[in-house]
Amino acid sequence: MQFAFTEEQKLFAESVRRFAEGALQPQALARAHDPRFPRDVAQELARQGLLGIAMPPEDGGQGGSLMDAVIAIEQVAAACPRSADVVQAGNFGPIRTFAEYASPEQKQRFLPDLLAGRKVISLGMSEPEAGSAVTELRTTARKDGDDYLITGTKVFSTHSPDADVFLIYVRFGPGTKGIGSVLVERGTPGFSIGQPSPFMSGEEWCQLYFEDCRIPAENVLLGPGGFQKQISGFNVERIGNASRALALGRYAFERAREHAATRRQFGRLLCEFQGLQWKFADMALKLESAQLLLYRAAINAGPTGLPDPYETAIAKTACNLAGFEVANECVQVMGGLGYSQEALTEYCMRRTRGWMIAGGSIEVLKNRIAEHIFNRRFDQRAQRLAAE
Repeated sequence: MQFAFTEEQKLFAESVRRFAEGALQPQALARAHDPRFPRDVAQELARQGLLGIAMPPEDGGQGGSLMDAVIAIEQVAAACPRSADVVQAGNFGPIRTFAEYASPEQKQRFLPDLLAGRKVISLGMSEPEAGSAVTELRTTARKDGDDYLITGTKVFSTHSPDADVFLIYVRFGPGTKGIGSVLVERGTPGFSIGQPSPFMSGEEWCQLYFEDCRIPAENVLLGPGGFQKQISGFNVERIGNASRALALGRYAFERAREHAATRRQFGRLLCEFQGLQWKFADMALKLESAQLLLYRAAINAGPTGLPDPYETAIAKTACNLAGFEVANECVQVMGGLGYSQEALTEYCMRRTRGWMIAGGSIEVLKNRIAEHIFNRRFDQRAQRLAAE
């Protein structure tokens, strides 16, 4: 069992870190407090080969592994936490689901601009009445001649204020087997985007409205019965989520460590107080443990495969908890400076809090872990009383 990077991975990590420190770190604070998607960063990352890392070269990708994409997030986040979002957007989430299941024609239409950082893709999954219970979605796709008419509403979509194309979960028919997905471009008649609303993190989202939005049949990504494939692809999104959570927790840890090593109170360095020493020991334990689970999930996915659902669930849960708990503790260690928006520690705390909800809440993931433990499915829906 290998617990160290290969020589190739070490060189890759070092090169990404050097690039991020030189090109991204100087504007890290300003970038973190700007809600707009940093397209300039996306295009620079594309020039560095950091978008589409685990996608095949024939699709415009780099032909690397999922682990390489995790490394890229870690190294970019160490210099500029906000820019790690761009690495995520160009390697995980909807772009990966799209690249996994799109037709050659769909790839030709959308991937070049997405992988060059010129366009952004957003996922429309959650609805006002369908969050964690995504199979209860109500947005429909109705056949009308050679087209489909999309009707419904989506909420909480990441990058929705700035996205150019949207991967929308829809219902073609009843039941889980009736769920699939379509591609809708900004500006399509019948598709409107609401006003931006801020999350606690400062990131913004818009409500998406579809009123008989007409799309051609070639914009169907996965038709009826595609739900299981979409959820399998969504496990890649969870690896990206976990990577960022852990990376931002580690960023806060490093800033707090530097603070404790140089800040004096009561005539002593903060790091000389046993209470703080124990805090840092506990934080290191959480970060290191979660990182091993994350690396296992990423490495076991193989060069271009999809990660195991159980390994992904336990890795995301561990990384979400570690990232937030560490960032939260670092704010406490740094006191007023940590709480101030002049430092990025509080930003890391707010960002990591959201990832405990997004991409599968930790409660839902714990249910998935329990199903693996007991080797059975637990239905979370309310049981209907049999007719008497």
